[in-house]
Amino acid sequence: MAFPIHSVIFISIYFMFEYFEKIKAQLDRLVKGQEAAIHQAAKWVADTLVHDRIIHTFGTGHSHMIGLELFVRAGGLANVNAMLDSIVMTAEGARRSAEIERVPGLAKIIWDQHKISPDDIIFVISNSGRNAMPIEMAQIAKQKGLKVIAITSLEQSAKYPSRHPSGQKLMDLADLVLDNRVPSGDGVMQIDGNLVGAVSTISGVFLVNLVATEGMKLATAQGVKLPIYFSQNIDGFSNEELYGMYKDRVKHL
Repeated sequence: MAFPIHSVIFISIYFMFEYFEKIKAQLDRLVKGQEAAIHQAAKWVADTLVHDRIIHTFGTGHSHMIGLELFVRAGGLANVNAMLDSIVMTAEGARRSAEIERVPGLAKIIWDQHKISPDDIIFVISNSGRNAMPIEMAQIAKQKGLKVIAITSLEQSAKYPSRHPSGQKLMDLADLVLDNRVPSGDGVMQIDGNLVGAVSTISGVFLVNLVATEGMKLATAQGVKLPIYFSQNIDGFSNEELYGMYKDRVKHL
């Protein structure tokens, strides 16, 4: 069967998008070689569901979007507390937030605004793993007894020194590291001598969704009824019961 010429041209162009090809290869890299770490993280997520615990997420700058991905997401878990704060987001100034995340001592201020149990778990997301705020958030979580899952670039972290007085990096502190396999500088393409095509956000979002869905499967196998949000744009469903269940433990509901 012959394809119309316009279809042949479209198919040819479709396979010429370099960023598309890079992302497909990136997703494969994210899984291969760290299946055991992904499964362990999923087990800890499942444990939060079995024992009615909270999954906390924290990231600064663009990394906060990865934690936000799990928060009040249609089809996602309700037992997620995204530790959002305007001082580390770009909404109040990109350069301002970049400077603030390097300042020691601020993580505790954010931590103290949340209800966190030692039996909870936390995802701390930082591509570079070198700035003070995510490092201190992991330090506090460890001191309080939480399991810490880091999403970071091991390549980037190994290349540059820590910006924290302790000399530690996020990868040194975590109970479990999920390597986002992002090259130093974040880009995966070269255009006119410029490194472009960031992949840290796509990689992090993929990892947290992979871990969460595998955790859901493990919890369901243990007889847990999953606390899953419905889309607020589909009539006939309500999330009010879930909001009521978690409003005292999830700050930003």
